[in-house]
Amino acid sequence: MTVLIEIKVPDVGNVAEIDVVEVLIQAGDVVVLEQTVAVLETDKASMELPSSASGTVQQVYIKPGDKVSEGSLIATVLVNTEAASAAPAVEPVAAPVVEAKAPTPPPAVVKSAVPAVAVTQADSSAKVAHASPSVRLFARELGVDISKIKTGSGRKGRILKDDVKQFVKKVMEEGVVATGAGIPSIPAVDFSVFGDIETQKLSKIKRLTGQNLSRVWLNLPMVTYHEEVDITEMEAFRNALNSEKAKGELKITGLMFIIKALVAAMQQFPSFNASLSADGEQLILKKYFNIGIAVDTPNGLVVPVLRDVNNKTVNQLALELAEKSEKARQGKLLPSDMQGGCMTISSLGGLGGTSFTPIVNAPEVAILGVTRSKMQPVWNGKEFEPKLMLPLDLTYDHRVIDGAEGAKFMATIKYYLGDIRRLLL
Repeated sequence: MTVLIEIKVPDVGNVAEIDVVEVLIQAGDVVVLEQTVAVLETDKASMELPSSASGTVQQVYIKPGDKVSEGSLIATVLVNTEAASAAPAVEPVAAPVVEAKAPTPPPAVVKSAVPAVAVTQADSSAKVAHASPSVRLFARELGVDISKIKTGSGRKGRILKDDVKQFVKKVMEEGVVATGAGIPSIPAVDFSVFGDIETQKLSKIKRLTGQNLSRVWLNLPMVTYHEEVDITEMEAFRNALNSEKAKGELKITGLMFIIKALVAAMQQFPSFNASLSADGEQLILKKYFNIGIAVDTPNGLVVPVLRDVNNKTVNQLALELAEKSEKARQGKLLPSDMQGGCMTISSLGGLGGTSFTPIVNAPEVAILGVTRSKMQPVWNGKEFEPKLMLPLDLTYDHRVIDGAEGAKFMATIKYYLGDIRRLLL
């Protein structure tokens, strides 16, 4: 004799709506006692729903994305009555009387609400690795089908956020970006139906830059801190220096002082002059001070590196940057000219803007953004004074640098730029 057992959502604590995250069975599957048949999720917890008996799945009534509640029907399982003792909570109901021509009696329906098993309890019969609700939400936000991640690096194979990131990174590196397997691709659009178009191939620099920025965006938890610096006295000093230079001699820009102030702050905060090891377990502190300067070229953005900045004068830095910027515009920079940077400066000062959020140039851990300075009224405690204020934007890797350290670092840069003579101390 066979009976038909109904698997329903148990009492989960008066929750009105429960999300169906995964369905691990389909009609025709053979299940065993306590095998996970579905994964449900509330706003506070994730749970696995086990089978109450061994048998053959007859029908599945839910699918991923559905919302269920206590008592909702999940599936029906056809069970041989000889094995019914494997599910003591289930009491089969005798089959109804049937006509003599029927070779076997039809299955009786037995309703059974089975207890939910917390996701932390690993089950060897589950078809997917375990993950917490926050990790599943993180995966959905990135468009990752978490069932594609077969095992995690956490305890008992639990999937962690780092496992999701590594999966996305692997997909991107292999060039496989498909819906359901990684980040959903942007649908192709035939723009020619709307009017005339022209197709222009991206330069190699722009393609490589885009790939690197995408990797950084997915792998680094970035924070941007905005500040304004009074550079009234610094600008007066810079103008005085340039007025002393002969005609045709290279002029000093404010960027040179920013570079010197940045390096002075890095000497006080070594974590800004560092990189994380590939496994994320160690911090590699650098004893040298090389600063990358983002330069716009006809072919795209490149970052030539000024080496040993701490040992060079403002005039030496100005000359070196002018030479490398010219090489960049002519496309003559060598790979060695763009390697070994400790931190990068991205300056929009000549273009405008009030602030922006530069993306860290990994494997560096921070980048300093600079926008155009302007005169502003500043209260000195008694009256407003006209001051030349420079907006600065510091983006950093939050795995290495916390908010307090980021604020202190920017305050130190502000301290030096406020009175450039302090760099001599």
